[in-house]
Amino acid sequence: MRLSNNLMYQSNINKILDNQQGVTNAQERVTTGKKYLSASESPSAYSQAALYTSKIQTNEQYTKNINQLNNRLNTEETVLSSITDAIQKAQTLTIQAGNGALNTNDKVSISNELEELQQTLLSLMNTRSEDGKYIFSGYQDSTQPYQFDASSGKYNYKGDQGQHSITIAEGVSVKSSDNGFDTFEKVDARLDVASNTGDTTSTLTGTVYVDEQGMFDQYHKSNYNSDPAAAATANTFNVQVTAGVNPGDANQYQILRDGSALSPPVMGEVSEGGIEFAGMKIQLDSTALGQFNFSLEEPKKVNVLNTLQELISELNNGSLDGADFQDVLNDGLVQLKNASEQVLFTQASLGGRMSALSRITDSNLAQDIQNKDNRANLIEVDMAEAISELTKQETALQASQATFGRLSKLSLFDYL
Repeated sequence: MRLSNNLMYQSNINKILDNQQGVTNAQERVTTGKKYLSASESPSAYSQAALYTSKIQTNEQYTKNINQLNNRLNTEETVLSSITDAIQKAQTLTIQAGNGALNTNDKVSISNELEELQQTLLSLMNTRSEDGKYIFSGYQDSTQPYQFDASSGKYNYKGDQGQHSITIAEGVSVKSSDNGFDTFEKVDARLDVASNTGDTTSTLTGTVYVDEQGMFDQYHKSNYNSDPAAAATANTFNVQVTAGVNPGDANQYQILRDGSALSPPVMGEVSEGGIEFAGMKIQLDSTALGQFNFSLEEPKKVNVLNTLQELISELNNGSLDGADFQDVLNDGLVQLKNASEQVLFTQASLGGRMSALSRITDSNLAQDIQNKDNRANLIEVDMAEAISELTKQETALQASQATFGRLSKLSLFDYL
């Protein structure tokens, strides 16, 4: 077989060009870090890598959501802690107001401090997030949640009961806010009687005050009739006072409910010390006969701003004293305590969400690392292997070039 000079030259040139292309490809893999220079080299690897890229991008958005959620929850936690501190300070001042040695000016001074705390609480309850939204307004986050109604003299909640949520992982959403209704409006008012001087149907004058709050609360919760269809007098109690059996005997009393005797019956002698019943003290004229009627007050809710409003008003008024003034202070103390507990309940829920957020953050980070590692194994080059391949290709090119140089100088005349 004869080989022409042109065929020999072309064969060697093709070999050099192939080696040069190998060097170029190896250099590009080292430079770009890619295992494959085109999808056609490994369609399967590129397809799987695209899925991992999508997961990584989704995880990046989850990370942004987590950062946003973390900022919002930290803001709310700080606000709730400040609210708790303010309520506790108000409790201290309310207890101080009960000191019998205080004069009118002292009470006004306490009232001024309570008013400052009230405005502090109002500002905190109307806190905005970093994007200018009210954090306690529910879905109505462009509406200021607490506003004063001059006609009623009360602070009213203007938001709704919604809670925003942020998705932080696949199938996982965490509430990013707490509405004012759940946090501040679900505060139980102090359970009490409807009127300390009894109902207008009474034929006797007297007073009734809650003396043992815990005992009264238990009785009220067990016995209050909340059925809308119940009679208007379903929660009315009657203290019937009758003369003693014998002349000179003390007057006798029996307590009825809506005209019916209690089971077991509650009766005894009327004394100047008053009648003790279910945590209440009923004080009547021990010499008068007749009936004293009083009703259990309907359970209700009250926010802390209105609790303070009532305390401020009564401390400034100065017209109440004795048992009436103490009754107002008791209202305030119980309701401030309940308000503080409701805020603490929200803080506990907030802490649970922050704990879950921390766990999800760790989980997302682990998934992100795994996804990137899987994608790297599919399409990213092993740098040590790539450099070795580049060195091999360069060596092959150099060998091809050297061989071509030697073969191009061969001639039959060299052997003659």
